[in-house]
Amino acid sequence: MKADLPEILDGYFAAQNRHDIDAMVACFAADAAVRDEGRDIVGTRAIRAWKKETSAKYRISAEPIECRVEDDRTIVLVKVSGTFDGSPANLTYRFGFSGDGRIGALEIR
Repeated sequence: MKADLPEILDGYFAAQNRHDIDAMVACFAADAAVRDEGRDIVGTRAIRAWKKETSAKYRISAEPIECRVEDDRTIVLVKVSGTFDGSPANLTYRFGFSGDGRIGALEIR
């Protein structure tokens, strides 16, 4: 089942599955903040480095399976597969959006 996602998130996950770093980073606002694996990543330069690192390390593919809105966040349950222990795993992506509709915040758990 394909989750019904906002357009920017469709683009983000499609770019993730193509391992297209430029297209993934283009989905983020310039001052976006990401929380992943206990790390805080802020700004598109740092987000680019994070996506390059994780793409090379884990070769992730992501299948959004559920999407809902809670308060000011869009919550997406994602089946993530790759070269990591426990693959595949269902992870929760919590997105916040900037004023221009890009991703302004992302927390992955």
